[in-house]
Amino acid sequence: MTPRPDLRTFIEALDRAGELLRVTQEVDPDQEIAAIADRASRALGDANKALLFENVKGSKFPVLINAMGSHRRMEIALGVEGFDAMEHLVGDFLEQLERPRTTIAEKFGALPLLGRLSKLFPRTRNSGPCQEVVHEGDDIDLFEIPVLKTWPEDGGPMVTLPLVFTKDPETGARNCGMYRLQRYDEKSLGFHVHTHHTGADHLRKNRAMGREAMEVAVAIGASPAVVFSAVSPLPPGVDEMLFAAFLQKRPVELVKCRTVNLEVPAEAEFVIEGYVPVDELRREGPFGDHTGFYSLADDYHVLHVTAITHRKNAVWHTTVVGPPPQEDCYMAAAIERLFLPLQRKVMPELIDMHMPFAGVFHNLMILKIKKDYPGQARKVAHTVWGLGQAMFTKVVIVVDEHAPDLTDDAALTKLFFERLDASRDLEVVFGPTETLDHASRALHFGSKISIDLTTAMDVEGERRCEAPERDEPLDVAAVERAVADMPGVETARVVADACIAVTVDKVMPSVPRVTMEQIWDVGDRENWGVVTDRILVLDKGERLDDDARLMWLCLAHIDPERDIQRSGNPTQDGSLRHRRNWHPRRIGVDATTKGEADGFMRDWPTEQVHPKPVLDRVAGAWQAMGFPGECPR
Repeated sequence: MTPRPDLRTFIEALDRAGELLRVTQEVDPDQEIAAIADRASRALGDANKALLFENVKGSKFPVLINAMGSHRRMEIALGVEGFDAMEHLVGDFLEQLERPRTTIAEKFGALPLLGRLSKLFPRTRNSGPCQEVVHEGDDIDLFEIPVLKTWPEDGGPMVTLPLVFTKDPETGARNCGMYRLQRYDEKSLGFHVHTHHTGADHLRKNRAMGREAMEVAVAIGASPAVVFSAVSPLPPGVDEMLFAAFLQKRPVELVKCRTVNLEVPAEAEFVIEGYVPVDELRREGPFGDHTGFYSLADDYHVLHVTAITHRKNAVWHTTVVGPPPQEDCYMAAAIERLFLPLQRKVMPELIDMHMPFAGVFHNLMILKIKKDYPGQARKVAHTVWGLGQAMFTKVVIVVDEHAPDLTDDAALTKLFFERLDASRDLEVVFGPTETLDHASRALHFGSKISIDLTTAMDVEGERRCEAPERDEPLDVAAVERAVADMPGVETARVVADACIAVTVDKVMPSVPRVTMEQIWDVGDRENWGVVTDRILVLDKGERLDDDARLMWLCLAHIDPERDIQRSGNPTQDGSLRHRRNWHPRRIGVDATTKGEADGFMRDWPTEQVHPKPVLDRVAGAWQAMGFPGECPR
């Protein structure tokens, strides 16, 4: 008999595949486990494993982390061979389900599919393993659970992989989302749900209906399909448990909670039950988030715990998020493949899409389209900005069918610098931004930009972005020395033989722009425009030797309309219309920290960094824990 899908069968599958490392040494849930997982996620080859810590300081429960932190482990989680297979997993199903059927034969032909679908609806049981051990009343103690503190400036230990169940008070429809929970004390947690999420909508509806609180149930440690469904951008009205059943090819069995009117996966390792008052707020955070920067402390609702239940010998399933690459990057990569068919339903011209890790999901999306008419790239970008969570995408780059594979970073970088015409290919819009976008001019509001790199059609205007010709090869070292000697510039480096990155001492807000003008001027005089026309400006002390990091910082630190600078002289035509007359090649990106002097009135967060003593301890025990090679630093 096939075992029910749950976390334990997933652990066994990882073990059989050689993807699991069991650590028997004692480890501390206060930052050490997170640091080990972070180093493992950055390691190459065999060192990047799912980690099962069997001896956790101060707890009787083992901790599983980084379980989905590679392409191979995501394939195991979703039961597919190869990432390419994911593209058809959802697409074929939706195509069959939504295809109009007009004839009797077509309708009868659909019956087997509908029959299979009916067998996937969630089933409720009278009891389940998740309630083998019950804690209620005075027996509730969240400190018995190994909730991790992942980064040094976190406001407290955080539940980072929770499956949060709520119901729409009007329709009764179930929702399963993933919202972090900060442990305050033995019986309360911070309920961190962003305003755009379904859980927040349910809370608003409860308040509008005059209810004092919303019931909540949190499951931790379910089957990988259930975990994945909680973070998937499903169409409105689609039950996450039905989607999970489709992925794991059998229904999710649910059990009714003991103290709230909600159902949770019967095979979950832990369940936390409780209620969230609609009007109670408490300071939550900061938290080292998936952007790589601390999300700032703010007031959020509070989850009061009425019961904790768990399996015998339960396993605590968690994750660490931070500067890419992390475990969540691979989950996002799977989402990208799975939901490509859904994107094609609203963008029929779409060939492929890619969200590089450096874009932390919402900062960069690259789209490849079959271009048939002028302006199509801009149409596609605006479609993205109208799609659910995709509306937060800060930078949308559109290429056509003649472009390189979207995972070929070097070839795409070359295309970008060769083709980009700053006077014609950029379009800036304003709209809602991701809550965690620290650089947007206001919370939840800022600018976004599309970059059209498709082949030009006649009416779109020709590009004028050819690099200036030179009689001899460019002396890159001479360029770097000359730029580094400019007033206010600390270091300089030519990147990809096509642009220059500099760090500056930003003693006043004008320094980045003045630096760009100086570099453009010297580039003109010395005929260095092939690299000096494109400029990236960062803060003093920042490293310039890591291209992936430069892209990550560039995307994270900008509000495009404010921070992408161009060069040109305003002119007026015969109708007195104002024209900027932008230079076709010159573009500068101000990726420096913004503050009050810049007119930026929010706090600027700090980057997440593990303390040196913690990293030293991890490195010293690296091989003893069973990792091959040296610990990444």
